[in-house]
Amino acid sequence: MSAAAEKNTEAAAWLRRRTLEVWSEADEATLNAWLEQDVANRVAYWRLKAAWGRADRLAALRREKTTAPAQSNASSRVLKIAASVALIAISAAAGNFWLRNQQPKDAVYSTALGERKTIALTDGSEIELNTNTAIRFAATLKLKTVTLLKGEAYFQIKHDPKRLFVIEAAGHRITDIGTKFRVRRDDARLEVALLEGEVRFDSSDSRVKPLSMKPGDVVIATAHSAAVMQQPKREIADSLGWRSGMIVFRHTTLGEAASEFNRYNAKKVVINDQSSAKLTINGTFQTGDIAAFADAAHSVFGLHVNTRNGETVISR
Repeated sequence: MSAAAEKNTEAAAWLRRRTLEVWSEADEATLNAWLEQDVANRVAYWRLKAAWGRADRLAALRREKTTAPAQSNASSRVLKIAASVALIAISAAAGNFWLRNQQPKDAVYSTALGERKTIALTDGSEIELNTNTAIRFAATLKLKTVTLLKGEAYFQIKHDPKRLFVIEAAGHRITDIGTKFRVRRDDARLEVALLEGEVRFDSSDSRVKPLSMKPGDVVIATAHSAAVMQQPKREIADSLGWRSGMIVFRHTTLGEAASEFNRYNAKKVVINDQSSAKLTINGTFQTGDIAAFADAAHSVFGLHVNTRNGETVISR
């Protein structure tokens, strides 16, 4: 069994227990510990949870214990979903193999709105592109350079001390030292979050001091400044929910949540008043499921939801 298939099987077992059986605080603690062990655990669980039904609402919903035949049918559904997710993972691996064998030395890769793409390099490194993202890749005998033109990307880099891997974005430079990290470029700032390994952060502005980043470090940089802060590993992992088609909100304002949904969808979400925009939420949603987000805003906060000119408008 592949590592991905094993994770899917474990996630399916957890989902079946949480959905169909009596669930205790101890069970919840054990599940949370399993989720904390590995990003792959969370990705597998998110995928299965999304396939099981619509995205989570702001509070976890649990079904009452059902009869044995219903449990059997539901259990079968979970296992079928796990098999489907495993098949998707196998298909993705096949696509990556093709990319490894066709990898040009100089190329531009991009994604459309709501699209994700994985670029697999010949050395085994991978770059995952989020929605509306573009990179330029160039390689020489001693250097590989990725220029993040716009958007967000997740890097899993196989370190080679004889051939540096460098990411350039908005006048800043990130040098890999055997690493898993996320880089997001917005209009006014650049964000780098380190999950594993080490990177060096430099800027073309001499006033910005070089930084050596360790796991859990997040650098927020503008054209002329850079600040580093520590963030829990789980929060960094949550920010990578898009890798499995999910958005994770933790104490996020409705205004910020709407902006995040708008990164993935042509039909936009509008929060129509400041008091509603400042309400905070927790929850996990599929990137394209605006309806679930609107339903949650209505059911939890009692807000009104209307459709105007193709936009979803949420207001008091």
